[in-house]
Amino acid sequence: MPAVLDARDIYSADRPGLLSQVVRAFPARVYVPNSDSDTVDVIDPATYRIVDHFKVGRQPQHVTPSYDLKTLWVLDDKSNSLTRIDPSTGRKEGEVAVDDPYNMYYTPDGRFAIVVAEQRQHLDFRDAATMKLEHSVSVPCPGVDHMDFSADGSYLIASCEFGARLIKVDVAKQKVMGKVALPAGGMPQDVKLSPDGRTFYVADMQANGVYAIDGDLMKIRDFVPTGKGTHGLYASRDSKVLYVSNRGEGTISLIDFATGTVARKWTLPGGGSPDMGGVSADGKVLWLSGRYNGEVYAIDTGDGHLLARIKVGKGPHGLCVYPQPGRYSLGHTGVFR
Repeated sequence: MPAVLDARDIYSADRPGLLSQVVRAFPARVYVPNSDSDTVDVIDPATYRIVDHFKVGRQPQHVTPSYDLKTLWVLDDKSNSLTRIDPSTGRKEGEVAVDDPYNMYYTPDGRFAIVVAEQRQHLDFRDAATMKLEHSVSVPCPGVDHMDFSADGSYLIASCEFGARLIKVDVAKQKVMGKVALPAGGMPQDVKLSPDGRTFYVADMQANGVYAIDGDLMKIRDFVPTGKGTHGLYASRDSKVLYVSNRGEGTISLIDFATGTVARKWTLPGGGSPDMGGVSADGKVLWLSGRYNGEVYAIDTGDGHLLARIKVGKGPHGLCVYPQPGRYSLGHTGVFR
C-alpha cells in the first residue's frame, strides 16, 4: 500500500485541488445510478443540469472509481455485470460479467477488486485489471454491503446489514479474523475510518446513529445518535467532520472528529431521503442521492443550505462525484487515499 502522506491523517491526499495527474483533465460530473429505472443520469455540477442519460443493467447500485482512477464502474447487481464508464468523456463503454456486484472495493495495494456479493454472502477477490475471480470468501455476514480499511491496509471492517454485526477480514490472507455484535435489531450500513486511523465509524439505520468501533480490539467504543435512518458517511476535505446522512428524516448530521460528538445538523427544506454520495473536489458541496424521492441534493458545506434539488430517475442510490482528490481509490462511491 502506498504510504499515507501524513501518518496523523489518512485523508491527507484528499485536500481541495489535489487532483491526480490521471484525472486532472476529466470533466467534473456527478454520476447517478437509478436502481429502480436501470439508468444512469449524469449531472454537470456547475449548472446542476442533467447532461447525459443512458441505460445500464438491472438494478444499478453504486458507481465505483477504479483503483487506478481511470475507469468508473456501474454495479449492475441483478444483471450480474459491471458497466464501464470512461470518465474522460462521461460515456459508457460496454460491460463485464461479474456475479452479484452489489458493491465493490479495492485492496489497498491495488491488486484485487473486492466485489461485495451481498445476496451470495461472499467477498469475491478479483483481478483488478481483468475482473477474473481469484478467490471467493464466504462470510458469516448476512447482508454484507459496506466496508473500510485500516490505516495500514492490513484488515477491513465490513457491515452485515441483516445480521446486526460487523466482521473483520485479513486482507493479505483473505479470511475472516473476527467479528463484533451490535445491539439486537441493528442494521449497520456505511463504514468510514477516522482521519487518525483509530476509529471505525459505522452508520446504523435502525439504531438511528453511528457506532464508534475499535477495529484492532473489535469493540464498541461509543454510540452517537444522529437521526432517523442513519445511512451514508463522508469525511470533509479538511478532515474535521464526518457528514452523516439520515435517510429517514431528511437531515445531515456533522460529527466532529476531534470530539466524537454531533457539532451541527442540517435539515433539507421540504424533507427528503438523503442516502449515498460524495464531496466535491473543492470541498464546498456535499452531493447526496434522494433514494425514495427520485432526486439528488447539492448541499453547501459552509452552512448546510440546499443549493439544488435535481430530479433524476427512480431509486437513485450510490452516486459518484468525479473526479475527486486522492492518489488511488479504495472503491465504493469514492474512498480515496
